[in-house]
Amino acid sequence: MQNRYLAAMYDICCVGHITSDKIVNTKTTLHMPGGTALYFSCAVNKLDVNYLLVTALAAAEMEYVTYLRDKGIKVKVQPSTHTVIFENIYAENQDERTQNVLQIADSFTMEQLLDVEAKVFHLGPLLADDFDTDFIKTLSAKGSIALDVQGYLRRVVKQKVYLTDWPDKKAALQYIDVLKADVAELAALSGHKTVVEGVKFLSDLGVKEAVITNGSQGSAIYADGVLYEIPAYHPEMVVDATGCGDTYMAGYLYKRIKNAGIHQAGEFAAAMAGLKTMSPGPFVGTEDEVLKFMADRF
Repeated sequence: MQNRYLAAMYDICCVGHITSDKIVNTKTTLHMPGGTALYFSCAVNKLDVNYLLVTALAAAEMEYVTYLRDKGIKVKVQPSTHTVIFENIYAENQDERTQNVLQIADSFTMEQLLDVEAKVFHLGPLLADDFDTDFIKTLSAKGSIALDVQGYLRRVVKQKVYLTDWPDKKAALQYIDVLKADVAELAALSGHKTVVEGVKFLSDLGVKEAVITNGSQGSAIYADGVLYEIPAYHPEMVVDATGCGDTYMAGYLYKRIKNAGIHQAGEFAAAMAGLKTMSPGPFVGTEDEVLKFMADRF
């Protein structure tokens, strides 16, 4: 069955667990699949890229893979003893989130990607043990590496998630082409309080493009000594902010694959993320819908 993945060189391959999410906000409680693997996959699905998801989950949640495949998304799935279960609790301000981990899945290994070729591998660790540094180093020989760093900065104590540093960052970050973090994650990772100091720290460790998001305050991208400031695209109403960072990265990597400049890619990504907040669940829109949303806001 795996041989069907050998024929193509994918533009983007996302690697990460699909989670089973419980989302609690001031208005309602929702149960749905989630994680970078799901939100990123849905967001790129209607864009003009050749895409593959490599994921792992337990048999009880295999319906999530069926859900993605029914949308036309190519998925290579490995069995896992458990599926990751997250509980996300949002305050009235959707930028504020409390998170609990109720169940943990098996780690990924390079054996799962030996027959997969891609221009960009986007890694979406949910917890620090999802990928070790040797995995990142070996995979970097196959293509460019994009990383949402959040999983490496999560410490789980009695199911509650706390922000912490990544002990192996100096060994691993030299292999990262594009790194995504929010401002709190950047501070934890770099030890610096300002975005400017933080992204320069990452650059010194080898990160080529640092994408830093700040919710409704916008985002910034640092590359080749230049800091690009990207405004947020605000929707009329925020319904669900879960997965916005994954949606942003989907838009950003898509545009970079298409040779867009950093600022142009950042603006498109910010618009995708803003449009996504208008409805619950993953972004399922088209490029034309994103462009219209951008035009309507300016």
